[in-house]
Amino acid sequence: MTTGLPVLADLHGRTGADPTDVVGTGPPGPERDLILDLLAVHDDALDRTCRPGHLTGSALVVDPIDRRILVMFHTKLQCWLQPGGHADGDGDLARVALREATEETGIADLRVCEPAVDLDVHMVDPPAEDAHEHHDVRFLVVAPTGAVPVGNHESRELRWVDRSDLESLGVDVGLLRLADRALVRLAELETAGLL
Repeated sequence: MTTGLPVLADLHGRTGADPTDVVGTGPPGPERDLILDLLAVHDDALDRTCRPGHLTGSALVVDPIDRRILVMFHTKLQCWLQPGGHADGDGDLARVALREATEETGIADLRVCEPAVDLDVHMVDPPAEDAHEHHDVRFLVVAPTGAVPVGNHESRELRWVDRSDLESLGVDVGLLRLADRALVRLAELETAGLL
């Protein structure tokens, strides 16, 4: 991976991604430091049983034509979120984000952009589990034009929204920051002729 021009990654057959490298190419700041510390201290940071938290990968899915963002109302957590989920041992967090976005939206031919556009550490308190941290590595994921999402059991609703609609859905500041950064990255891809 490069820290220069963003790329739409070809994940087919890619192996051996080091999560420390993936996180290290993400935006600098306290979140990156916290995630790198977790990886340095916990050999099991990619497993959902790791505490105080573990790595997750998520995707801001965007339609490149109208720049709408796909959000889901999460069944367990009862709030609007971007698609994403547990690494479950996979250190290729771009692949995790793409896998989760595909499973949770039902959209084929999604394309993930590297490097990570955002990093976030937040608490989750799902039913029947202890509260713990998600160390989330977040990517821009570009949907095919006109894609129609089909949810699964993890969401009660999927909705394409404009960036300006996110506040009215009550999303957290991390998702607002992710949306802003991802839309900047999308513009960079457009300018570079990579879409």
